[in-house]
Amino acid sequence: MITGAGGTLGNVFCRSYYTDYDIVAVCRTRTPAVPSQLEWFVDPLDPEKPVPENNSRVFVIRADLTAPGEVERVVDLALARFGKVDLLVNNAAHVQLQPRGIVDGDGALEQFDPHFTLNVAVPLRFSARLAQRFWVHNGVQNRAANRNIVNVSSISGSEVYPGQTLYSASKAALNQLTRNTADEFAEFGVRANAIAPTSFPALVSTEQVAQAIVELDGNDFTGGVFGVGPEPSAADNAHHDRFAEADR
Repeated sequence: MITGAGGTLGNVFCRSYYTDYDIVAVCRTRTPAVPSQLEWFVDPLDPEKPVPENNSRVFVIRADLTAPGEVERVVDLALARFGKVDLLVNNAAHVQLQPRGIVDGDGALEQFDPHFTLNVAVPLRFSARLAQRFWVHNGVQNRAANRNIVNVSSISGSEVYPGQTLYSASKAALNQLTRNTADEFAEFGVRANAIAPTSFPALVSTEQVAQAIVELDGNDFTGGVFGVGPEPSAADNAHHDRFAEADR
């Protein structure tokens, strides 16, 4: 299950791996450009002919994850559809920069709740609800299936970039949430890690970031926050993390 599935990273992940995973794609408005229960490929010369690309359809769920009860609804729909969730990718993000700083008017104060709600509280709620509804009593199966969480953080969570105070603080909180989740969920065999990419696709390809998720899913690491791509130079700061506006 991946949130922010209609954004930059979510769309690339779905397009790259929908034949390898049964994907629950959670998105607010835009859907990923892959076959789903909502849309599929048709051969215009033979509309009734089966198209191989439709064999692995993505299951799309539209949701405003900041609304009360929406995370729980998504978890229940995913479990009803597939009976399990082996990988949770918390990718949905909110970013609103304050280029003049946090003391320039009330913009930063008004943006505190949106940043921490989507970037921290929603990943926390997804992790907790999946554990409560499915993982906590299935330790043997969790370990056998190598079940895990990958939180999509950012290099902003550990570095200082002008205008990104709230976004950076929320990603730093997500990093620490990841470490603590890994410690708690080890009891029933579910791993938790985060990736902290630099700006994509400007400094690292989105495909490489998506691949990092898959690599973490396939190994046995837990409690880590892993960088993806080179650290941006000062000249690149203006471009840093523009992707996040699209990953809701």
